[in-house]
Amino acid sequence: MLVIEDEPGIVDFLRRGLQAQGYAVESALDGLDGERRALGGGFDVVVLDLMLPGRSGLEVLASLRRARPALPVIVLTARGEVEDRVAGLDAGAVDYLVKPFAMAELVARMRAQLRSIAEASSTTLSGAGLDVDLLTREVRRDGEPVALSTTEFELLVFLLRHHGQVLTREQILSSVWGYAHDPATNVVDVYIGYLRRKLARADGSTPIVTVRSVGYRLGGAEE
Repeated sequence: MLVIEDEPGIVDFLRRGLQAQGYAVESALDGLDGERRALGGGFDVVVLDLMLPGRSGLEVLASLRRARPALPVIVLTARGEVEDRVAGLDAGAVDYLVKPFAMAELVARMRAQLRSIAEASSTTLSGAGLDVDLLTREVRRDGEPVALSTTEFELLVFLLRHHGQVLTREQILSSVWGYAHDPATNVVDVYIGYLRRKLARADGSTPIVTVRSVGYRLGGAEE
């Protein structure tokens, strides 16, 4: 994995912690070197600071999304505001951590991303009581079949591929409908509502929860 971070103390902390977990770690102390290394290939995950000399983290992220869209990038930032987190996710990050953070949390999030990549090559997806066959397009919740429209199915697959991860409306809109950000459309909320109704159990519980001020997540408690 590659760590792009300009604070040597944090780099050392990350290197020691990740190597103790069995990861091979390389690092870059500025955006230009980090971008060059990341584009060179050979990394499964990139941990990227947003505040970098030479080239900003958002610029590096944009470059990676164009050249290596399948490479998962986890953003580190000292900025805790929702707008900053959303900016990183909109630019293509798969997840983010606000400094200071616990090594255990970073490792858990990295494992989740690597697991998602492995699952992407599978013909079935499972999570939150749901089972989806990508070949037959059959959906089951708690073993019971659920009939979905084509768009509902694609939306559910996207949510399942990011099980447990908070997704912004912009990310969902771009990935499922292929639209750029359009503040005037509520199509994401409408289809989330359709899915919730079809996936709801008899007691009304649904696997899709709203994360206030950010978006939606499949699995977990509402925030």
